[in-house]
Amino acid sequence: MSDSFRTHVLDITTGTSETVYDLTRHCEAFLKEAAGGRDGLLNVFVPHATAGVAVLETGAGSDDDLLAALHDLLPADDRWRHRHGSPGHGRDHVLPALVPPHATLPVVGGRLELGTWQSVCLVDTNKDNPHRRVRLSFLG
Repeated sequence: MSDSFRTHVLDITTGTSETVYDLTRHCEAFLKEAAGGRDGLLNVFVPHATAGVAVLETGAGSDDDLLAALHDLLPADDRWRHRHGSPGHGRDHVLPALVPPHATLPVVGGRLELGTWQSVCLVDTNKDNPHRRVRLSFLG
């Protein structure tokens, strides 16, 4: 593996309810080792068809607001053609079109360059799959 590229996979348990899971501390811990004080890019990728990555404020209600907005846009009802799993599961497969399964973020001096209130989050509306993998990749 090149010294300018490092990758790590996180195993995250999101549980059986819709969630916005803050990944920021995991990203920071990874960069502490992988970036070694260098500038570059952090890519966060969720290899799942029913989850996404968002950069948003957490802890002040924005995470709950995001889930409420997604519920309004993508109701968990029987309108979806994709019908396996729990009722309304088809909405989970549309989620990545609105909340993409990836984000690429600047790293300066080995530190994630987020705004004051920004966090990197896994957005998971799929109650049928409580286990998620998140790939963190640093390119220096």
